[in-house]
Amino acid sequence: MKIFGIRNCDTVKKARKWLDDQGIEYEFHDFKKEGLDESRLTEWEKAVGWEILLNRRGTTWRKLPDEVRDTISAQSAHDIMLENQSIIKRPVVEHGGSVFVGFNADDWAKQFSNA
Repeated sequence: MKIFGIRNCDTVKKARKWLDDQGIEYEFHDFKKEGLDESRLTEWEKAVGWEILLNRRGTTWRKLPDEVRDTISAQSAHDIMLENQSIIKRPVVEHGGSVFVGFNADDWAKQFSNA
């Protein structure tokens, strides 16, 4: 299992604590420090869709100019996520050939019970 996110993100902290409390091993990739390659982002977009990956609730989204937000498309979202990983909803989890986005303890308990 590989977890992608930003170390100081509250949601990522909660997710990592949950995994630690469950005794589930994982590898953490801080894409703020380690970057994110385009091929991996493209794989995530194919797996879950760019709309799921794009965090429209955060400050990074709100800081975008209105004309960018109003005309967002798959390509522009891809470019924005590559340029500024802070706009990607976190955490992103790769596990068992699948991709999961966000953290919800109940959902994770069902999803990762056999991790």
